[in-house]
Amino acid sequence: MIRSIIVEDEKKSRETLVGLLNIYCKNVEVVAQADGVMTGIQKIKKHKPEVIFLDIQMPDGSGFKLLEKIETVDFEIIFTTAFDQYAIKAIKYSALDYLLKPIVPDDLINSIKKVEEKKISGQINENIKVLLENIKKPKEEPHKIILSTAEKIHIVKVNDIIRCESDNYYTRFYFKDGTKLLISKTLKENEELLSDHSFIRPHKSHLINIRYIKSFVKNDGGYIVMTDGSNIPVSRRKKEKIIDIINNL
Repeated sequence: MIRSIIVEDEKKSRETLVGLLNIYCKNVEVVAQADGVMTGIQKIKKHKPEVIFLDIQMPDGSGFKLLEKIETVDFEIIFTTAFDQYAIKAIKYSALDYLLKPIVPDDLINSIKKVEEKKISGQINENIKVLLENIKKPKEEPHKIILSTAEKIHIVKVNDIIRCESDNYYTRFYFKDGTKLLISKTLKENEELLSDHSFIRPHKSHLINIRYIKSFVKNDGGYIVMTDGSNIPVSRRKKEKIIDIINNL
Protein backbone atom coordinates (compact mmCIF):
# COMPACT_ATOMS: atom_id res chain seq x y z
CA MET A 1 0.00 0.00 0.00
CA ILE A 2 1.08 3.56 -0.73
CA ARG A 3 0.78 5.69 2.40
CA SER A 4 -0.73 9.10 1.63
CA ILE A 5 -1.77 12.32 3.34
CA ILE A 6 -4.28 14.84 2.01
CA VAL A 7 -3.51 18.48 2.83
CA GLU A 8 -6.59 20.48 1.80
CA ASP A 9 -8.57 23.14 3.67
CA GLU A 10 -12.00 22.23 2.26
CA LYS A 11 -13.56 19.22 3.99
CA LYS A 12 -15.74 18.38 0.99
CA SER A 13 -12.71 18.29 -1.30
CA ARG A 14 -10.88 15.98 1.11
CA GLU A 15 -13.88 13.64 1.28
CA THR A 16 -14.21 13.62 -2.52
CA LEU A 17 -10.55 12.71 -2.96
CA VAL A 18 -10.76 9.95 -0.35
CA GLY A 19 -13.78 8.55 -2.17
CA LEU A 20 -12.00 8.60 -5.53
CA LEU A 21 -8.95 6.87 -4.06
CA ASN A 22 -11.13 4.18 -2.47
CA ILE A 23 -12.81 3.46 -5.81
CA TYR A 24 -10.00 3.89 -8.35
CA CYS A 25 -6.73 3.55 -6.43
CA LYS A 26 -7.18 0.77 -3.90
CA ASN A 27 -3.42 0.54 -3.44
CA VAL A 28 -3.39 3.99 -1.81
CA GLU A 29 -4.09 4.29 1.92
CA VAL A 30 -4.98 7.72 3.34
CA VAL A 31 -3.24 7.64 6.72
CA ALA A 32 -4.07 11.25 7.67
CA GLN A 33 -5.77 14.45 6.57
CA ALA A 34 -4.85 18.08 7.29
CA ASP A 35 -6.63 21.36 6.70
CA GLY A 36 -3.68 23.73 6.40
CA VAL A 37 0.05 24.34 6.33
CA MET A 38 0.80 23.87 10.04
CA THR A 39 -1.44 20.85 10.53
CA GLY A 40 -0.03 19.41 7.30
CA ILE A 41 3.53 19.65 8.58
CA GLN A 42 2.51 17.97 11.84
CA LYS A 43 0.79 15.08 10.05
CA ILE A 44 3.71 14.59 7.65
CA LYS A 45 6.22 14.40 10.53
CA LYS A 46 4.01 11.96 12.42
CA HIS A 47 2.90 9.61 9.65
CA LYS A 48 5.85 9.73 7.20
CA PRO A 49 3.81 9.36 3.98
CA GLU A 50 5.05 8.17 0.61
CA VAL A 51 2.92 10.74 -1.21
CA ILE A 52 0.95 13.84 -0.24
CA PHE A 53 -1.91 15.48 -2.08
CA LEU A 54 -1.19 19.15 -1.53
CA ASP A 55 -3.62 22.01 -2.11
CA ILE A 56 -2.00 25.22 -3.34
CA GLN A 57 -4.23 27.80 -1.66
CA MET A 58 -5.10 27.42 2.04
CA PRO A 59 -6.11 29.92 4.75
CA ASP A 60 -2.79 29.82 6.62
CA GLY A 61 -0.60 29.86 3.50
CA SER A 62 0.10 28.07 0.25
CA GLY A 63 1.26 24.55 -0.39
CA PHE A 64 4.54 26.14 -1.48
CA LYS A 65 4.90 27.61 2.01
CA LEU A 66 4.50 24.12 3.48
CA LEU A 67 7.33 22.82 1.31
CA GLU A 68 9.56 25.74 2.33
CA LYS A 69 9.23 24.66 5.94
CA ILE A 70 10.25 21.03 5.34
CA GLU A 71 14.02 20.68 5.27
CA THR A 72 14.18 17.33 3.46
CA VAL A 73 11.34 15.95 1.38
CA ASP A 74 11.29 12.14 1.25
CA PHE A 75 7.85 11.71 -0.29
CA GLU A 76 6.24 12.35 -3.67
CA ILE A 77 3.98 15.39 -4.15
CA ILE A 78 0.80 15.69 -6.19
CA PHE A 79 -0.54 19.24 -6.15
CA THR A 80 -4.31 19.71 -6.25
CA THR A 81 -5.53 23.05 -7.51
CA ALA A 82 -8.24 24.98 -9.23
CA PHE A 83 -6.90 26.46 -12.47
CA ASP A 84 -4.01 28.81 -11.72
CA GLN A 85 -1.97 29.28 -14.88
CA TYR A 86 1.11 30.76 -13.22
CA ALA A 87 1.27 28.14 -10.44
CA ILE A 88 0.68 25.29 -12.88
CA LYS A 89 3.44 26.60 -15.14
CA ALA A 90 5.86 26.69 -12.19
CA ILE A 91 4.90 23.14 -11.24
CA LYS A 92 5.49 21.95 -14.80
CA TYR A 93 8.89 23.69 -14.95
CA SER A 94 9.94 21.75 -11.87
CA ALA A 95 8.72 18.40 -13.28
CA LEU A 96 6.29 17.83 -10.41
CA ASP A 97 2.76 16.50 -10.79
CA TYR A 98 -0.61 18.19 -10.29
CA LEU A 99 -4.35 17.50 -10.51
CA LEU A 100 -6.91 20.08 -11.53
CA LYS A 101 -10.08 20.39 -9.46
CA PRO A 102 -12.59 18.89 -9.88
CA ILE A 103 -10.36 15.84 -10.06
CA VAL A 104 -10.93 13.50 -13.00
CA PRO A 105 -10.54 9.79 -12.07
CA ASP A 106 -8.29 9.01 -15.07
CA ASP A 107 -5.93 11.85 -14.11
CA LEU A 108 -5.79 10.56 -10.53
CA ILE A 109 -5.03 7.02 -11.71
CA ASN A 110 -2.21 8.29 -13.95
CA SER A 111 -0.71 10.34 -11.11
CA ILE A 112 -0.65 7.30 -8.83
CA LYS A 113 0.95 5.22 -11.58
CA LYS A 114 3.73 7.82 -11.78
CA VAL A 115 4.25 7.54 -8.02
CA GLU A 116 4.51 3.75 -8.30
CA GLU A 117 7.10 4.04 -11.06
CA LYS A 118 9.28 6.55 -9.26
CA LYS A 119 12.00 5.80 -6.78
CA ILE A 120 12.11 8.38 -3.99
CA SER A 121 15.50 10.06 -3.93
CA GLY A 122 17.19 13.30 -2.99
CA GLN A 123 16.41 14.57 -6.50
CA ILE A 124 12.89 15.60 -5.47
CA ASN A 125 14.44 18.24 -3.23
CA GLU A 126 16.08 19.74 -6.33
CA ASN A 127 12.70 19.77 -8.07
CA ILE A 128 11.18 21.61 -5.12
CA LYS A 129 14.10 24.04 -4.99
CA VAL A 130 13.47 24.96 -8.64
CA LEU A 131 9.73 25.26 -7.97
CA LEU A 132 10.13 27.61 -5.00
CA GLU A 133 12.73 29.71 -6.79
CA ASN A 134 10.48 30.14 -9.84
CA ILE A 135 7.29 30.81 -7.89
CA LYS A 136 8.93 33.75 -6.09
CA LYS A 137 10.01 35.45 -9.30
CA PRO A 138 7.92 38.03 -11.14
CA LYS A 139 6.24 36.43 -14.14
CA GLU A 140 8.41 38.28 -16.64
CA GLU A 141 11.76 37.20 -15.12
CA PRO A 142 13.81 34.27 -16.50
CA HIS A 143 13.03 30.91 -14.96
CA LYS A 144 14.75 27.58 -14.54
CA ILE A 145 13.39 24.32 -15.84
CA ILE A 146 14.10 20.67 -15.08
CA LEU A 147 14.89 18.45 -18.07
CA SER A 148 15.25 14.68 -17.75
CA THR A 149 17.50 12.62 -20.00
CA ALA A 150 18.09 8.87 -19.88
CA GLU A 151 21.18 9.45 -17.73
CA LYS A 152 20.29 12.25 -15.33
CA ILE A 153 18.12 15.22 -14.44
CA HIS A 154 19.34 18.66 -15.52
CA ILE A 155 18.42 22.07 -14.11
CA VAL A 156 18.79 24.71 -16.81
CA LYS A 157 17.95 28.37 -17.32
CA VAL A 158 15.22 28.90 -19.89
CA ASN A 159 17.13 31.84 -21.39
CA ASP A 160 20.10 29.56 -22.11
CA ILE A 161 18.06 27.49 -24.58
CA ILE A 162 18.70 28.54 -28.20
CA ARG A 163 16.36 26.09 -29.87
CA CYS A 164 14.62 22.73 -29.76
CA GLU A 165 14.32 20.18 -32.56
CA SER A 166 11.88 17.29 -32.87
CA ASP A 167 13.36 13.78 -32.90
CA ASN A 168 10.30 11.53 -33.24
CA TYR A 169 8.83 11.30 -29.73
CA TYR A 170 11.86 13.07 -28.26
CA THR A 171 13.11 16.66 -28.33
CA ARG A 172 16.72 17.71 -28.75
CA PHE A 173 17.63 20.91 -26.86
CA TYR A 174 20.48 23.16 -28.02
CA PHE A 175 22.08 25.59 -25.54
CA LYS A 176 24.13 28.76 -25.95
CA ASP A 177 27.24 27.07 -24.53
CA GLY A 178 27.11 24.51 -27.34
CA THR A 179 25.78 21.61 -25.28
CA LYS A 180 22.81 19.43 -26.31
CA LEU A 181 20.26 17.32 -24.45
CA LEU A 182 17.83 14.70 -25.74
CA ILE A 183 14.60 14.82 -23.71
CA SER A 184 11.84 12.20 -23.69
CA LYS A 185 9.04 14.69 -24.41
CA THR A 186 7.52 15.70 -27.72
CA LEU A 187 8.18 19.09 -29.27
CA LYS A 188 4.52 19.98 -28.75
CA GLU A 189 4.84 19.37 -24.99
CA ASN A 190 7.93 21.56 -24.83
CA GLU A 191 6.23 24.25 -26.92
CA GLU A 192 3.44 24.44 -24.34
CA LEU A 193 5.99 24.66 -21.55
CA LEU A 194 8.09 27.41 -23.15
CA SER A 195 5.37 29.46 -24.84
CA ASP A 196 5.58 32.27 -22.27
CA HIS A 197 9.32 32.72 -22.73
CA SER A 198 9.93 34.14 -26.22
CA PHE A 199 9.80 30.81 -28.03
CA ILE A 200 8.10 30.42 -31.40
CA ARG A 201 7.55 27.43 -33.65
CA PRO A 202 8.36 28.41 -37.26
CA HIS A 203 8.20 24.82 -38.48
CA LYS A 204 6.61 21.57 -37.28
CA SER A 205 10.05 20.21 -36.34
CA HIS A 206 11.55 23.32 -34.74
CA LEU A 207 11.00 25.55 -31.71
CA ILE A 208 13.29 28.57 -31.37
CA ASN A 209 14.14 31.27 -28.85
CA ILE A 210 13.68 34.61 -30.66
CA ARG A 211 16.51 36.11 -28.58
CA TYR A 212 18.95 34.04 -30.63
CA ILE A 213 17.69 34.88 -34.13
CA LYS A 214 20.52 36.28 -36.23
CA SER A 215 18.76 36.89 -39.55
CA PHE A 216 15.99 35.83 -41.89
CA VAL A 217 16.94 34.71 -45.41
CA LYS A 218 14.16 35.20 -47.97
CA ASN A 219 15.63 32.85 -50.60
CA ASP A 220 14.73 29.17 -50.94
CA GLY A 221 11.31 29.65 -49.40
CA GLY A 222 12.74 31.49 -46.41
CA TYR A 223 14.69 30.29 -43.38
CA ILE A 224 15.98 31.65 -40.07
CA VAL A 225 19.67 31.80 -39.21
CA MET A 226 20.32 31.34 -35.50
CA THR A 227 23.31 32.58 -33.53
CA ASP A 228 24.61 28.99 -33.26
CA GLY A 229 24.87 28.88 -37.05
CA SER A 230 21.87 26.64 -37.61
CA ASN A 231 19.39 27.28 -40.43
CA ILE A 232 15.77 26.80 -39.37
CA PRO A 233 13.15 26.27 -42.09
CA VAL A 234 9.93 28.31 -41.98
CA SER A 235 6.66 26.72 -43.04
CA ARG A 236 4.75 28.56 -45.76
CA ARG A 237 1.70 29.24 -43.61
CA LYS A 238 3.82 30.74 -40.82
CA LYS A 239 6.15 32.82 -42.98
CA GLU A 240 4.23 36.11 -42.73
CA LYS A 241 3.82 35.83 -38.97
CA ILE A 242 7.51 34.99 -38.48
CA ILE A 243 8.57 37.99 -40.57
CA ASP A 244 6.35 40.25 -38.44
CA ILE A 245 7.92 38.89 -35.24
CA ILE A 246 11.45 39.39 -36.58
CA ASN A 247 10.66 42.94 -37.75
CA ASN A 248 9.51 43.79 -34.23
CA LEU A 249 12.57 42.44 -32.44
